[in-house]
Amino acid sequence: MNKIFLFISFALISITTQAQEIKWMSFNEAVKAQKKNKKPIFIDVYTAWCGPCKILDKKTFSNPETAKFINDNYNAVKFDAEGNEEIVFNKMTYKNPGYKPERKNSRNAMHEFTGFLKIQGYPSMVVINNKGQIQKTIVGFKTSEELKKEL
Repeated sequence: MNKIFLFISFALISITTQAQEIKWMSFNEAVKAQKKNKKPIFIDVYTAWCGPCKILDKKTFSNPETAKFINDNYNAVKFDAEGNEEIVFNKMTYKNPGYKPERKNSRNAMHEFTGFLKIQGYPSMVVINNKGQIQKTIVGFKTSEELKKEL
């Protein structure tokens, strides 16, 4: 009986924990999802070397209320501004031709999509509406409360 209770308790804790995390996807996945659910796309634009980006992850995005708010209202994307992901958006393909794999955990070349988003600093968060237009750009670390007010 104790084993069944422990199993059920563990399962419930796992479900609760999962429900409190942002469901991040690639940008290409978010574009597909947006066609079905019409939610705006929320993009966390970060780099591997950005300290405030890591604090944003640890303090803001891990907040259960913030995670629920973003999951309920947006298709959430984590986008490495210096990464090597190929992005297809509005009939354009964006790449990072200067990307160097050996530098993936430090400063690297800027991705073409970062330029399209007109990113000025890190972290930045961008909202793209369901018409494919940049609706809002939020620059810098934000607390959960500040981010919800901005969104």
